[in-house]
Amino acid sequence: MDVSPVVTEDAAPLPVASAHQARPDVWAQQQFLGARLGHCARTKRLVAYAQALANQPGKAMPELLATKYEIEATYELLKRPEATPDAIQAVHRRWVRAEMRTPGRYLLFEDTTYISFSHRRVIKGLGPIGKAEEWQQGFLLHSILVARAPLFSRPDATGRRPGLEVVGLADQQSLIRVPRPEGEPRKDSTQRLYRERESRRWIDSGQRVGRAPGDDSIRWVRVADREADIYEYLISCQELGHGFLVRMSQDRVALDPCNGRRLGSVFEHAAAAEPAGGLYLDLRARPGMAARRARLLISFGSVRVRARWRPGKSVATAKPVDCWFVRVWEPEPPPGIEPLEWNLYADQPVESLADALGVAMDYGSRFLIEEFHKGLKTGLNAESLQLETSHRLMAAIAVMSVVALRLLDLKELGRRHPEAAASGSGLDAEEREILGVAVERDLDTVAEVLLAVGRLGGHMNRRRDGMPGWITLWRGMTKLRLLVEGARLAREIASRKPHT
Repeated sequence: MDVSPVVTEDAAPLPVASAHQARPDVWAQQQFLGARLGHCARTKRLVAYAQALANQPGKAMPELLATKYEIEATYELLKRPEATPDAIQAVHRRWVRAEMRTPGRYLLFEDTTYISFSHRRVIKGLGPIGKAEEWQQGFLLHSILVARAPLFSRPDATGRRPGLEVVGLADQQSLIRVPRPEGEPRKDSTQRLYRERESRRWIDSGQRVGRAPGDDSIRWVRVADREADIYEYLISCQELGHGFLVRMSQDRVALDPCNGRRLGSVFEHAAAAEPAGGLYLDLRARPGMAARRARLLISFGSVRVRARWRPGKSVATAKPVDCWFVRVWEPEPPPGIEPLEWNLYADQPVESLADALGVAMDYGSRFLIEEFHKGLKTGLNAESLQLETSHRLMAAIAVMSVVALRLLDLKELGRRHPEAAASGSGLDAEEREILGVAVERDLDTVAEVLLAVGRLGGHMNRRRDGMPGWITLWRGMTKLRLLVEGARLAREIASRKPHT
């Protein structure tokens, strides 16, 4: 069987400079100026805080800001009741949602992460996380990250996904987990069914983003991991005009579309489909696991999914979900290696191998939101904040979340248009000139610019190393900003010296 990826030619879009890579002062005004915080001075302070974070990501507050007054004013801003995450991100989200209403195909990556402050003494307003031990405290951060995708997603020669254009956050919820009622057994699932379900955030996020435009040139696709395999979530997507691409978790009942009879479970139904083709996927080395090339097979088909039982509702009267499935699996993994396997629900027809490959690539792009979480926690050190209340912590992390997009976007630039002119990298002419001098080479393409930035961050630029990762790029960009500021100060000093 041929397992080579299906690839067809089409015209690549012209590269455009990324809005996320603008100079920090310009970028901060674009993303936050206009936020309604009750007084214009607070909005200016918000812009200044965001600019400082963009200039020196990962630094603690006393290192970010130059004077005691600026530090205290920023603490005061974060304490204000008006400084909610929704208010802080309002300008950014409006811009993102406006972009989502222009023609194109948009992947809405959705996921929840725990923001943990378990290493701290008890912080007012936080709730239990993890296994809800007494010492575990924090909150849930549920985000919808939007990226503009090609009209047809296809793997490259190594089986990897295409590059995406990071748009931004369409929505973000900061949620405090409600403790289990005293006396209720930890594993009493019956009681949980009748309480407000924590999974409600998945349905609420769609309502907050709103209905998709009724325009055939615009498509929104919600992409989520197994936690979103919720009947109400799939139905909500259909009602709002959102596409969906969700990894299966629940082994639901598959029904015959003609007579409604039970066909077995959805996993059995997917496993019974014959492979239509496949692809090879190059996997990078990981701790305890060598790099390897995986041979994957793909099958697909339609499926009618029976509704789940809910308290007070009959399964027979609930609407089933008509959709398509795509199964991607590794038939012959190396000895001792767990085989790769994805079982996916998709809302749109999957009627060919090319369609199935496109679904697989879209789901593979979901890793972008995991990179976002990593950038927020590791790049910006969100969990190291030394603020004393949940309100201040959530306000600060709302700002950091938008800053983290700059980090995320850097890496995607190299995927989208590596051979495009260097001007498409998002760096201005002065930054590219200083970067070229710093690494002692000419920079003609986007890939060469990113390799040079990576070199500043410690990447060796050897052929076998591949492109630099986001942490290395982030370090390099931080160093480049310092070099540019140093050049500006040198010009200012030179202009003040008397001419002889």
